[in-house]
Amino acid sequence: MSGKKIRVLVADDSAFMRKIIGDILAVDPNIEVVGRARNGIEAIVLLSELRPDVMTLDMDMPGKNGIEVLREIMSANPTPIIMVSSLTKEGANVTMQALKLGAVDFVTKPSGTISLDMKKVGGELIQKVKGASRAMLKNALIHPVPQKPASFASMAKMSDSHTPPPLPRREITDKPELVVIGASTGGPNALQTVIPALPADFPLPILIVQHMPSGFTTSFAQRLNENSELAVSEACEGMPVRKGAVLIAPGGYHLVVERHGAELLCGLRETPPVRSVRPAADVLFKSVAETTIGSTLAVVLTGMGKDGYDGVKLLRAKGAYVLVESKETCVVYGMPGAIAGEGLADEILPIDAMAEGIGRAVRQMMGAR
Repeated sequence: MSGKKIRVLVADDSAFMRKIIGDILAVDPNIEVVGRARNGIEAIVLLSELRPDVMTLDMDMPGKNGIEVLREIMSANPTPIIMVSSLTKEGANVTMQALKLGAVDFVTKPSGTISLDMKKVGGELIQKVKGASRAMLKNALIHPVPQKPASFASMAKMSDSHTPPPLPRREITDKPELVVIGASTGGPNALQTVIPALPADFPLPILIVQHMPSGFTTSFAQRLNENSELAVSEACEGMPVRKGAVLIAPGGYHLVVERHGAELLCGLRETPPVRSVRPAADVLFKSVAETTIGSTLAVVLTGMGKDGYDGVKLLRAKGAYVLVESKETCVVYGMPGAIAGEGLADEILPIDAMAEGIGRAVRQMMGAR
């Protein structure tokens, strides 16, 4: 990266955390820490005065907490914000709320409010600040209300009334066995638009990799389950992959698929991160390419980086159909853009049309001879 530096405001009520976060960011020559706020009220004032490109915002602060500050900023002075959260159940729930309110992403303090080992996540923090500086903030603030079809059949009829996608559709010769989805930055809100829009009789299992740390995927799966017709849960070792189930890779583990006779089962692996993430969509997609007999529908949503690219190439070589989210609705167009840029996408759809596109593609694939 070259040229203008990314100007960052750090907000945390701990002087130690303000210093360590600022020092971590200042190591990168492309980042400049322009201010440090001691509380929520000062954060709002300094944001208005300094106009930073990105702000890191502690969740727990006196006066105004992180959520209150976030809500006020997004209403009056929208700015890309990285939330700094604790690794607790409460922290996970509040973080989900923050993402819904428009926070671009989050990092977790490794060992509580005052984390002496914050440098453990230093690389992640720098990467996410850089990603946030390029984020399409308006898309983080827009959450389409999912349409809930009564059945898969009615969903298929809905898709007939819409204009065909701009890319030619390939013929699929094998019956579909799975839907796999990869997402990162902006993914929680995108998935909360797509999954609740799928009917209870959706005919295939769905496996999801969303980049999140341990504990946060539990909270996310529960929230998604509450709003969906399908049963959503975290994947567990040995869990059957069955129709009507939406399984989310747990934070800190790669999710793979294993075949035992006629049945597919989930496997969890603590092997090294791939493209700096665990879980990684590439690991899931590659295991599906190696394991499944039928075809696969692969979906890649908003996210920073290129996770999913290698896996999609393998899946597509085995006859998979590939949908990616369009740039016009992505918070970050990295993951889908890498696939679309190489001509590996069969359809490029905005997030509010993605559930319908999934239904159309699955129906088309189920008609394969």
